[in-house]
Amino acid sequence: MIASTSCRPWLVQKYGGTSVGKLLDAMTDSIIPAYVKDYNLAVVCSARSSSKKAAGTTSLLLKALDCAVSHETSMTACDQVIETIEQEHLSAVTLLEHSGMSGKARHTLQTLRCKIQEETGALKKFLFATWTIGEVSDRTQDKVLGVGEKLSCLLVAAALSIKGLPAELLNLENIVQLADDRSIREQKAAYKQNPVTYLQGLRDAVRNKILACCAEGNIPIVTGFFGAMPNSLLHTVGRGYSDLCAALCAISLEAEELQIWKEVDGIFTADPTKVPTARVLPTVTSEEAAELTYYGSEVIHTLTMSLLSEECVSVRLKNVNNPGGAGTIIYPTRKSPSSSPTRSPSSNESERQRSILMATNGYHGDKQAKRAPTAITAKESITLVNITSNGMLPPQAFLGQSIEVLGRHQLAFDLTSSSHRSLSLALSSKTGIADLAKAVSEALPHLEEFGTTSVMPKMSIISVVGHKMKNMVGVAAEIFSALASARINIYLISQGASEINISFVVRAQDTLLAMEVVHTKVMRIPGHAEKEMSFIRGPWLY
Repeated sequence: MIASTSCRPWLVQKYGGTSVGKLLDAMTDSIIPAYVKDYNLAVVCSARSSSKKAAGTTSLLLKALDCAVSHETSMTACDQVIETIEQEHLSAVTLLEHSGMSGKARHTLQTLRCKIQEETGALKKFLFATWTIGEVSDRTQDKVLGVGEKLSCLLVAAALSIKGLPAELLNLENIVQLADDRSIREQKAAYKQNPVTYLQGLRDAVRNKILACCAEGNIPIVTGFFGAMPNSLLHTVGRGYSDLCAALCAISLEAEELQIWKEVDGIFTADPTKVPTARVLPTVTSEEAAELTYYGSEVIHTLTMSLLSEECVSVRLKNVNNPGGAGTIIYPTRKSPSSSPTRSPSSNESERQRSILMATNGYHGDKQAKRAPTAITAKESITLVNITSNGMLPPQAFLGQSIEVLGRHQLAFDLTSSSHRSLSLALSSKTGIADLAKAVSEALPHLEEFGTTSVMPKMSIISVVGHKMKNMVGVAAEIFSALASARINIYLISQGASEINISFVVRAQDTLLAMEVVHTKVMRIPGHAEKEMSFIRGPWLY
């Protein structure tokens, strides 16, 4: 039996699908039990993935939905996908068995097998109805995708229970209906107006459900999928919805901390697969985490960070393979007037005033030292489009109509640089290079009505991120001097109003060199000695 919840702080832990799929023993043997004594614990789980996200349960459920509405496939194909999901989860149950198990534990696992078969059987019937109708509504998609998290949580709850920690599935699939009885149209309008405020309105319902589960002495194992959101959760939030669910639980419980457990040690100064000397960052701000996520690093969903920052809840990223590691803490960024310059604290200020000033100006951690740029990241598969005006339109119309053309062709731009007669846009696509090339070729004839155009595929966006970096005098000069010394050409430069990001576009073939040069020369993180003299490329490389 778990101790009373009244005298201990709350801690919310979130585990990704690959952790549930590959590291369930580590989660349930050591990690979760280590926190139960000192905390009231709520555990949020994503749908299970045995290897890669693309082959995980959520991806298979999306495939089943596609089969259910396709006129070219039979219901048999849909059933086969669901049977694959069922067999993978049943195989995971078998791995929990061992020869010395008690009769009670064996009964728990047998009950789990029955629940898995019940869920997948009901899903087959539901998808058959969808196949008969031939269309998928937002609510239908939410209901189907929610099964993945439900199966994952059933598995984790049983794994804990057979090891002496009573745990129970807590399904949040109906939490929106419980908390918000307005019409779908009113819900959509409220969410569109302010997503954070809308989500904050769900907190009482979430808290009540979690406390009801704990009242029975169980650890709540919470489904990372909560629906049905306006426009469906997948369309509204994307694949990062389980992080958002964990954040919602954390603010509902006024948790001391939200822990997100992955298979990496935290946030690095750069992608260690691209820059081998990258280091784990002990702390970052929420703004830095959001920028890194947008420009290529898979850190944490932006809406998740906004929700946590509003409630001043910190996030700790930890590694399931290295639970003793400190990980990276993401601190909520203190809001301050944009016009306020960054300054250092004077020696005669009180300790409390000093602490507040330090946090406001981006000083974090025990040593409270001001960092150079915090991290560098790359977003690849970028196409750069340059448009030079023919003078037929005034500057504001030239800019507005060019962007309108991109919008009509579903082209998203990550960076832009403009003058009264020219416009450069760095374009990307979530669906792949081929789709991006096709959309650009379709948009070009319309853009050429405004002037001459040039298209440069195979480019990358490099982003250097650091809290209030705009006020660090000379950082931009350091970055571009280092790149020039390495003979790396820059095709677009952008510094956003966020003050914490300088981004530029280089050729794809220069991506790794650019990252390593900035990492070593600007961020001052030593590289390998043998590479020290190799940053300058000779003309033979052109």
